[in-house]
Amino acid sequence: MSDTMLVLHANNASPWTGPTGNSTYLLRGRVPSLIDAGIGDERHLQSIESALEGQPLVRVFITHSHPDHVGGLVRIRERWPLVDVIRFGYEDNVVEAGNTRLRIVHTPGHSSDHLCFLDEESCDLYCGDLARAGGSIVIPASKGGNLRQYLDSLRRIRALEPRRLLPGHGAIVDHPAALIDDYLRHRQQREDEIVAALSGGLRTPEEIVPRVYGVLTPMLNAAAADSVLAHLVKLHDEQRAFVSDDGWRLV
Repeated sequence: MSDTMLVLHANNASPWTGPTGNSTYLLRGRVPSLIDAGIGDERHLQSIESALEGQPLVRVFITHSHPDHVGGLVRIRERWPLVDVIRFGYEDNVVEAGNTRLRIVHTPGHSSDHLCFLDEESCDLYCGDLARAGGSIVIPASKGGNLRQYLDSLRRIRALEPRRLLPGHGAIVDHPAALIDDYLRHRQQREDEIVAALSGGLRTPEEIVPRVYGVLTPMLNAAAADSVLAHLVKLHDEQRAFVSDDGWRLV
């Protein structure tokens, strides 16, 4: 790993964010830049300031608008008032960061505004919540998540052939193609299981979750139901399922 790029943890450990919380990435050099803003934890801010060694933070790149990725932006702006924020809707496709250039790639699915940032020199991809090692990504259908878009985004990123994935949670991924292929297979397996559940007479996400996921905690159960809903919406969009007053059915 280059000493111009540092992984700085946001100190928001939880069952959702992992044992070290969100990973943010500081690119030092000509244009000091941070990938994702964390939650505003003071220790995170101090680690950024210390690593900058007196330089100002020039840019913050936001992968998407979920609170654990953008929540720290207010405190970052308090400390570095002139910081430039790069997020969904930013007009340029390629932006200077550190000693390199990052290409902005729109990757909706986990959220409608999700972005990845491809380092054009190293081919490293800062991928936010597109993928992570050792776990899957929730597609929150009730909050704007879209499974069809997510699968398209995975395929789009695979076609770019990134050297590594630098995710918002967990370890750096050294073999992106293999992980993405696993993700695609996993989603197809889930779809097959949900279709089988519908064929067996189950009609709601809440009924389908125990069949597909087994017994879960209440918090994980709600997330699993949202993921099942994402699959059902995909089947609906493909005219393979429909919903009525008594629940979901296959066409």
